[in-house]
Amino acid sequence: MEPATTLLPQWTGKAQFINLTTFRRNGQAVPTPVWFVVYHERLYVITEEQSGKAKRIRANGKAQVAPSDVRGTPLGQFFEARARVVQEESLRRAVDEAFDRKYGLQRKFIELVARLRARKSGDPTCIIELELGSPSD
Repeated sequence: MEPATTLLPQWTGKAQFINLTTFRRNGQAVPTPVWFVVYHERLYVITEEQSGKAKRIRANGKAQVAPSDVRGTPLGQFFEARARVVQEESLRRAVDEAFDRKYGLQRKFIELVARLRARKSGDPTCIIELELGSPSD
């Protein structure tokens, strides 16, 4: 039996942030630095349900990702990605646990702030799945 190979770039195992670039209906790119986790050969991010990136992904599912610093400055090559908002509750729970493992106390603090904001705005969070394709030119 041959060992399993991954299609994910090596940086996905050590990067803390990615530059997630989504696209408006007119094609304009909108880059955003975000935390991410890898789960079953896909990348996942958490955002507010009504965020711009979630709306753009629902509209066309087109995205690009690259490792980045906290400001979103790319630190490597961009990869094309197909994106979708996760609906399956079991997958949402698994990804949520992966975020806890990767980001620990930092995540707990950010989550607390997000919950306080969500109470005011009524905007729950959603999870976005990114299936990477080929590198971008």
